[in-house]
Amino acid sequence: MKRMIIALTALLVLAAAGAAFAADVVLTSVGQSPDVMMVRVVLRKMKIDADSEPLLKADALAGRKVLVAVVGGSSKGLGAAGINKDQEVERVSSLLKAAKDQGVKVLVMHIGGEGRRGTLSDAFIEAAAPWGDRIIVVDGGNSDGIFDKLTEGKNVKILTAPNVNGTDAPLRETLSEWGISAR
Repeated sequence: MKRMIIALTALLVLAAAGAAFAADVVLTSVGQSPDVMMVRVVLRKMKIDADSEPLLKADALAGRKVLVAVVGGSSKGLGAAGINKDQEVERVSSLLKAAKDQGVKVLVMHIGGEGRRGTLSDAFIEAAAPWGDRIIVVDGGNSDGIFDKLTEGKNVKILTAPNVNGTDAPLRETLSEWGISAR
């Protein structure tokens, strides 16, 4: 009986310790659209461990290797999060600056295509894209060259995909180059 209690205690301690470790990859929304959940599904299909924190703050980057910032503005999402556009831009700017300062790679993704562009989304694109080490955009999302303009002179590779499911190839390429592999 004593051995069983010791074994169970050891298992609980190990489980708690495992839960305390953060994944190398963390996703956050930039604009509070549900697009971040679609990227999370793609990563799961690829068997890439990633945490998802819609309101991720700079102090939660410790131990991370890659920050995936999924851009898409949603008034409804902002309202549900209890923040406005300016507060979200401030959060994102602080987060992305901290990621750069800490050596965390930043992957900016816009998966909504042309249909998810507009004044609100463009404000978040303008806040996030200049910080990206790499950008993945679904076809149509960069038809006006906004990502090219925002990263001009920064040697940032912009990869395209035909649709959300098609982001798996550029995601795999990028994450592999950055030392992240499937489990």
